[in-house]
Amino acid sequence: MRLEQQIISLLRAVCGHGLHSLHEPRFQGNELRYVEDCIASTFVSSVGRYVDRFECELADFTGAQRAVAVVNGTAALQVALQLAGVESGDEVLMPALTFVGTANAVHYLCATPHFVDSSFDTLGLDSVSLGDWLKHISERVSNGIRNRQTGRRIRAMIPMHTFGHPCDLDGLLALAQDYRLQLIEDAAESLGSYYHDRHTGTFGLLSSLSFNGNKIITTGGGGAILTNDARLADHAKHITTTAKKPHRWNYTHDEVGYNFRMPNINAALGCAQLEQLSGFLASKRRLAARYTQAFAAIPQVRLMREPAGCRSNYWLQTLLLDETVIDHKDEILQATNNEGLITRPAWTLMHQLPAYQRCPRAPLPTAENLARKIINVPSSAGLV
Repeated sequence: MRLEQQIISLLRAVCGHGLHSLHEPRFQGNELRYVEDCIASTFVSSVGRYVDRFECELADFTGAQRAVAVVNGTAALQVALQLAGVESGDEVLMPALTFVGTANAVHYLCATPHFVDSSFDTLGLDSVSLGDWLKHISERVSNGIRNRQTGRRIRAMIPMHTFGHPCDLDGLLALAQDYRLQLIEDAAESLGSYYHDRHTGTFGLLSSLSFNGNKIITTGGGGAILTNDARLADHAKHITTTAKKPHRWNYTHDEVGYNFRMPNINAALGCAQLEQLSGFLASKRRLAARYTQAFAAIPQVRLMREPAGCRSNYWLQTLLLDETVIDHKDEILQATNNEGLITRPAWTLMHQLPAYQRCPRAPLPTAENLARKIINVPSSAGLV
């Protein structure tokens, strides 16, 4: 049997027959009731009790001191970077293996993405290769470090927890301290993931979450900023609500702000989704266990498992092809999608996108190798 047919057979054994999307939302709780209540209240836009409730419950779940709900994960990351001091002309370290929103958030601030390599163990930033790269290209200056090759200040790093798997935060935090870099987590994919029993998104100065329709919980579109700094949280809330000074009738704005507010009707959906999050996470782990058992039958294919000392949310279940079969990846993708089993490769690496080809980058052997091996398979919580 050809490899792609073996994979289809195993996916069917786990997922069952019919069409299976890569990741679809599940609405089996209070979603309709809360949305109808929101509509009845007429407070469907940026003011309403569901926004406040969603922020409080999100902070409680993650263990962050504060959460600020916004319109999407990219906006959350942009504001987090701005509040961390990233300015026009700065460079920001990030993985080349990430979603384009990570790089876009930096670009929106007129800063420059600086791409670095990933780890086979986590799929996220590799602290060892990053440390070697910083020794090679950085020099210390009065306000931090500068890239000797470009002359620009390197201000921050963005670890991204790829497909929900936590990256090496201890190693990255040590580098951030040594090189006086702000660490801003892109936790868009890792709600419900833990690094040494502490929730991702609570290690850096700030972090971003996403609640897009394909995430583990959804608000339709939406995101959030997490931080343990109350002052930064207040500022984030202020500038994401157009920087309007509180007043009963006057419209006065004391700085340049953004209209990044999460509507109350979206937050209502999010409150209902949060109530079911523990069940979603349990389903994800059962699905990961079933895939692991199933694909033990094909030595050339394995399922990505959570890194040591971590508990992943398994947002997207990820197959890794052996070197001996990576030339079959496109055939596998075509055959599975033709069969109604929606699969996809990793994102195009950031340095290969036209907009970011001229950005500084470290050698990227692992990221380039992973991009050739990764196939994401149906991952919805409702599959098991």
